[in-house]
Amino acid sequence: MSAAPAAPPVFESKFCAPADLAARAAALAAPVVFTNGVFDLLHRGHVTYLAEARALGSALIVALNTDASVRRLGKGDDRPINALEDRMAVIAALQSVDVVTWFDADTPLDAIVTARPAVLVKGGDWPVDAIVGAPEVRSWGGQVHSIAFRHERSTTNMLARIRGG
Repeated sequence: MSAAPAAPPVFESKFCAPADLAARAAALAAPVVFTNGVFDLLHRGHVTYLAEARALGSALIVALNTDASVRRLGKGDDRPINALEDRMAVIAALQSVDVVTWFDADTPLDAIVTARPAVLVKGGDWPVDAIVGAPEVRSWGGQVHSIAFRHERSTTNMLARIRGG
């Protein structure tokens, strides 16, 4: 006797197609925080950063680079290690994250403008004035933050260690 198909995990309800982002963002508790990135091999630095980003508001949207977008970033021919669908699942499973979407462009500007967050956040390697979407978020009264790294971790460095480099 075979078991009935399992229901999708609850965290998959956090997935949001880009076409639905405006409506999903508008339905979130304000203030909404937005961040983006690759988040390929999730590590302590990532989860700490996302928790700190979420603490700046009432809801957190994370936009992930598509696989093609990651390859255009020049992170290496074999990146991303994990496909978009897998990266989305891991990010969505985090308590700090409310919505996970994706973008295929070289920057997340369209997603930022669509979501209209009150708070835009990137990691400490981004000066506030260099953060894509900063002028737009400020134009509607939002804030832009660069969160200092709490744990010096890097997917690139992790991969070098794995490969014996």
